[in-house]
Amino acid sequence: MAKTALITGGGRGIGRAIALAFAREGIRIAVAARTAEQVEQVAAEIGNNSIALVCDVSDPQSVAGMFGKLPEIDILVNNAGIAESATLVNTTDELWHRHLSINLSGTFYCTRAALPAMLKKGWGRVINIASIAGKTGAPYIAAYSASKHGVLGLTRSIALEVAMSGITVNAICPGFVDTEMTSRGVERITSRTGRTAEEALNTLKTMSPQNRLVTSEEVAALALLLASDEGRGINGQGINIDGGSVLF
Repeated sequence: MAKTALITGGGRGIGRAIALAFAREGIRIAVAARTAEQVEQVAAEIGNNSIALVCDVSDPQSVAGMFGKLPEIDILVNNAGIAESATLVNTTDELWHRHLSINLSGTFYCTRAALPAMLKKGWGRVINIASIAGKTGAPYIAAYSASKHGVLGLTRSIALEVAMSGITVNAICPGFVDTEMTSRGVERITSRTGRTAEEALNTLKTMSPQNRLVTSEEVAALALLLASDEGRGINGQGINIDGGSVLF
């Protein structure tokens, strides 16, 4: 029987790329996000009875409602997330809690909801989209970096808890990816520094020894390995895909 995968934040960027890659392997796809139009477009693009759902992962009731509309999930990709920047003294309570509630608590709520079916089947994959910011800090992203550090700690703890149950739990840690989120980062740099968009983009590219942005398809290829039977020996890891900018 074909596996079923749920990808949160599945309406664009990395989430969309993972959904498409999984679908090409015959996996049934459910995509969820806060914006109905985006996930409906992805589900229509995939076809094959794909499911589009609206969910706010920071709200446990919304998560419970989403899982109530789904078949049992074999593969969970926790991709929903936000990235905003501010100096620490200008980081408001709202900005701080927004990052923790979406990036970290959202990963917790969805994983907690998905695990019982995986444990019953004796097979499952949880793939958390973290960030190299979850391994190292950077100026102006204290809330984002703290939330992604939390995702790595959560990943490692759950991975050990379910290691004997046929389930693996891993995190992918991308650098700057060629997505809309990075484009918004370029806009922020431009507005704050007066540099051109090209100059701002080149600044982000040079953070990688390969002098380029990672593609969503590269992240999707790694997610596909982690979701496979061949990837069953990979557990509790935070795997970088950043051109070598962070070497641990």
